[in-house]
Amino acid sequence: MRKKEKKRPGPGCAVWEITLACNLNCIHCGSAAGKKRPDELSADEALDLCQALKEIDCMGVALMGGEPLLRPDWVDISERVHELGMELSIITNGWLGQNDKVTQQIEDISPECITVSLDGGEAAIHDMIRGVDGSFKRATEALKRYASLGLPTTAITTVHKLNLDQLVKIRDFLRGLDGVAWQIQMATPFGRLERKHVLSPEEYYSVAMFIASTSKLYGKEVFVAGAHDMGYFSDILPELQVKDWLGCQAGISVLGIQSNGNILGCLALGDDFIEGNVRERSLQEIWYDDSSFAFSRHYKKEDVKAHCRTCVFKERCGGGCSAVSYSITGYLHQDPYCLRHIEKSMK
Repeated sequence: MRKKEKKRPGPGCAVWEITLACNLNCIHCGSAAGKKRPDELSADEALDLCQALKEIDCMGVALMGGEPLLRPDWVDISERVHELGMELSIITNGWLGQNDKVTQQIEDISPECITVSLDGGEAAIHDMIRGVDGSFKRATEALKRYASLGLPTTAITTVHKLNLDQLVKIRDFLRGLDGVAWQIQMATPFGRLERKHVLSPEEYYSVAMFIASTSKLYGKEVFVAGAHDMGYFSDILPELQVKDWLGCQAGISVLGIQSNGNILGCLALGDDFIEGNVRERSLQEIWYDDSSFAFSRHYKKEDVKAHCRTCVFKERCGGGCSAVSYSITGYLHQDPYCLRHIEKSMK
């Protein structure tokens, strides 16, 4: 008898852009958000997609935008995620943080995490990056309010040349908030961000050192971690991420969903990596198709390029973050923003 094929595990997290509508105009927005897509999923389609995520054994859903709280049925989607037994995260710019109705809705939903973007430690920088005056005040007040309500709250900072010098000020602010976590990630030349604003490798390494020192010196006051694009096998610095790097997880433990139903392994990879649309193929068909997400699912050590070819960690690492590698070099499996690589280049 032929051995029964083992079912592929579902994603640990689906990052779902439920709308492209946004009330800000951020310099570094990878989605170039502003206006909603004309073909966004309807309310019924969105609820059906929640069910489809459950059917592929998805464990958690992160709602983002654009600004997800601008979608009229964001509450219905959030409640359905919980009804189906999946964890819920909401990523917001904080503009509606002082809206009592919205705050009560968030409190009632009780997400496993509410994340607010904070890209400056002072209004002049944050507002310049976010494109709207007053956005710093609203973001910081949202963080304070969510934390005071006992909601699991995280700040997320996207770093580039325009706010590299703001990290200490942001840290000082977050140290005053009880229990707020902090995720730091690097901006890539994708969407609106111009290549001239991308960190140099040396500047990127300084961010890594900042994360490591903050964790050591202030770990009891603010839990800080690097995102998937921070780190990789340094000989000097400790692990910057919450978990060990096991290679790009796009299409393996992570799934990206655009607001019109396009499916990607990771939203930061963009339209070149769309594997299908749920209006044309079911999510189950896309997820269980052995040819989907081939760049990560069927990665071989022979696929690595450039400096990654000679690395002793190439089989495990896979060439770092696919989104950084592709946006910077035009190719996969050769992320130049690798701590180990940068350290070797400095010798």
